Amino acid sequence: MKKNKKKDDSMIDDGRVIANMNIDGMPRSIIRRSAFDEFGKPREEKEKVVLTKKERRDIFLGVITSYILFGIIVFGAFALLILFCLNVWFK
Repeated sequence: MKKNKKKDDSMIDDGRVIANMNIDGMPRSIIRRSAFDEFGKPREEKEKVVLTKKERRDIFLGVITSYILFGIIVFGAFALLILFCLNVWFK
């Protein structure tokens, strides 16, 4: 015997996100909704940051300095590896 199921329309979508299904490191879907954020709410216009010439120059010099420091550290580690190989390992 088959029971008649009544359709229940009590489920109304109120737009809330209960669980965010985004996974870090996974590519997003092909369909992008640029007008909405990850929770489905409309994005707000952000104020553009206006930098002075001095601030831009300071940021540029900071980035260049950090790259140079990183290069010196990598080159120094490589030089120490070569010295270790020549003086200890290959003897």
